[in-house]
Amino acid sequence: MARKDIRRSASGSRQPEPPQPSGLRRFVRRLFVWGLGLALLGVLIVGVAVGLAAQSLPTYSELKSSQAGQMIVVRARDGTEIVSLGPSYGKWLPYDQIPQVMKDAILSTEDRRYRSHIGVDPIGIARSFYVRVQEGRFKQGGSTITQQLARTVFLNNSRTWGRKLREIILAMALEWKFSKDQILELYLNKVYFGGGAYGIDSASRKFFGHPGTELSLPEAAIIAGLVKAPSHYSPTADADAAVGRGQVVLGLMRENEVISPAEFAATDLKKIKFAAEKGQNSVRYFTDWALPQLDLLLPENSEPIEVWTTLDIAMQRAATEAIQTQVPKGAQGALVSLDRDGAVLAMVGGTDYVTSNYNRAVNAVRQPGSAWKLFVYLAALEAGYTPNDKVVDEPVTIDGWSPRNANGTFAGEIDVRSAFAYSKNTVAAQLGNEVGFSSVAGMAKRFGITTPISTVPSMVLGSNVVRVIDMTRAFASVSAKGQAIEPYGITKIATVDGRVLYERDRKSGQMLVPAYVAAGITDMLQSAVSIGTGRAAQIGRPVAGKTGTTTSNKDGWFLGFSSGITTGIWMGRDDDKPVPGLQGGTAPARAFAAYMRVAVAGRPVEKFDTEAVAPAWQLEPDDEAMLTGNPDDYYYVDERGNLVDPNGNPAPADRAPAAPDGELEEVNNPPPAANADFLDQATGRGPR
Repeated sequence: MARKDIRRSASGSRQPEPPQPSGLRRFVRRLFVWGLGLALLGVLIVGVAVGLAAQSLPTYSELKSSQAGQMIVVRARDGTEIVSLGPSYGKWLPYDQIPQVMKDAILSTEDRRYRSHIGVDPIGIARSFYVRVQEGRFKQGGSTITQQLARTVFLNNSRTWGRKLREIILAMALEWKFSKDQILELYLNKVYFGGGAYGIDSASRKFFGHPGTELSLPEAAIIAGLVKAPSHYSPTADADAAVGRGQVVLGLMRENEVISPAEFAATDLKKIKFAAEKGQNSVRYFTDWALPQLDLLLPENSEPIEVWTTLDIAMQRAATEAIQTQVPKGAQGALVSLDRDGAVLAMVGGTDYVTSNYNRAVNAVRQPGSAWKLFVYLAALEAGYTPNDKVVDEPVTIDGWSPRNANGTFAGEIDVRSAFAYSKNTVAAQLGNEVGFSSVAGMAKRFGITTPISTVPSMVLGSNVVRVIDMTRAFASVSAKGQAIEPYGITKIATVDGRVLYERDRKSGQMLVPAYVAAGITDMLQSAVSIGTGRAAQIGRPVAGKTGTTTSNKDGWFLGFSSGITTGIWMGRDDDKPVPGLQGGTAPARAFAAYMRVAVAGRPVEKFDTEAVAPAWQLEPDDEAMLTGNPDDYYYVDERGNLVDPNGNPAPADRAPAAPDGELEEVNNPPPAANADFLDQATGRGPR
């Protein structure tokens, strides 16, 4: 018989014991007690964490001044703003200056219970998890505006539970320390709206062209809709997507009864006119080239800055038009224009930046064709030739290579000037062979060619590849009468309050060749435009330049200068296929003329110095460089890199050191003929 629990009554009789709770009920009761205790402990811990976080938060004024990322305003040479890169913050709008429609739009879209929660919204979080169960993924966010502000100011967008917990603590701390109006003011002035715009004033100016204080209902709906996915809905990325998202925002505003059904029906977002994008086309080729130099000029800077550049707005516009209107169908074009000191006045890296941001002006390497003859004839002039010397245009074979002229004919005896003007290939081959192909390569390196150079005989006709900016630099050095030119694009860097962080020093480049050599090549370059292959580049004032055309018309070049401005132009296809009819003297020369007419319009006409006389003493034509002065005063570089006189004695301490990379730097005068072999070794130009 089973034993029953009994107890005695007061009279002594035995009564049954009351039933004890079951194991499940005891477990539930314990769980409740422990859960309540843990919840209270958790609340206490969260409260302490929130309190500590609130005490450590920056002040309101400090939060207002904090920024994410670096804003860079790029200005043209006249101070005109040409593009703003990085985050843009616009003007800070106090709460009472923010249009009510903007407040209503953002609250309806991002946080409809904003006024009632403590930084986190349990209902929103529950809804987010419910959708997660229904859809299998988080489709709706549960973050409040305060949480978004905490993430924007203090955290990042990583999707981890640790980051989410910190976000919640910081959001509650913000609510503890600041009022709802202050938090909303911070949010609307700091949240990212796409296109580099942070805050509603910046977004309003960027997308609609006016301050944020003037936002209308449809504009506010567009801006409020951008927060969800700025890169996708930004008008600069997809205007139709921005309008579609704005329509969703209007619907939410109607549901929240901040606009009436009539206002909803009367608002047509398709009538919104977005502000035109500035500086998103050809000027970006220039900024893409110039701005990376900031890492060298200001390596540690992270504050907002203004960068003053050398770019001329009118010249850039003319350069873009010249390339776009003259480039053959299916081809590309590039242009670099330098002032007499190397300042980049215009740069075009292709026909359309939006379609292709590849900068052909500074990155592409192409064969220069006959434009390379600049270095051949410079080497010949330095070796003792003059423009009037006689040469013979006739068949020639060098190491099994037999160049021919473009028209297949030979002119017989002509002068050097005519051979250059009419781009006679056989004469260039003979001159290169005589002065030494290594001497031609050395001349090219001296004038700024940065690509590798092969010294095979065909190099005299431009078989090596070069960059447009390097070739333009070389011609600019000729325009500067033989002085080295260094292209540059940044003149000054300052903070937004005007404090100068960097300013370019004016520097004089070293002399690359004597003045008479520069005068001689200028004489020939002028003839190439006046009577030779570059006649299409004439602009009604003195122009010196050279055409270049490669095999099968794959590349067309024209490079030249006038009135202190040097411009180089290349045209061709990116896939290196032939372009029917493309020659240096056709489309490139016409583009040069179209651009230069605008570029030099405000400058006085300048005649070229082509009359410089060679020194009375001369080396033999096959000897090395000739510089003016007395040979006995010349100092050169020994095998250890030290300056010595012709007798091997050390040069005085005030003499300039040797130029880098083994290039000779002009010090006073050339060595006597007895030192020619040593000079070959010092410059890396082998025996001839």
